[in-house]
Amino acid sequence: MSENISQFHTAKQLAEQGCKRLSGHQHALDESEIGALLGLLPGWQARNRGITKQFRFADYDATLKFVNAIADIAVHEDHHPDITFGYNSASVHYATHDVGGLSLNDFICAAKVDALVGH
Repeated sequence: MSENISQFHTAKQLAEQGCKRLSGHQHALDESEIGALLGLLPGWQARNRGITKQFRFADYDATLKFVNAIADIAVHEDHHPDITFGYNSASVHYATHDVGGLSLNDFICAAKVDALVGH
């Protein structure tokens, strides 16, 4: 096991954490850790060596505010997702390239993103 993920029982606990600089495969989460953390984050799916979630909004203004709020999280945590968005939707994808897969940072940021929309 790369990280002590057993301490997290809710998405709120994840969202309260801060990201740490990680480099090296020893920080990559294994499948059981990924599964346990995904269980705390409804709607997120393991995809393309990362985690992804689709979000829907009423209009472009709401979507853009959401994307900008994610940008603020990314700058603060120094952990940056891939985001694609259109008029009323956004797709967010996290992966930690420096560990060659998923790290705890991806799940921390995903929980922070969910907190933006009350999930």
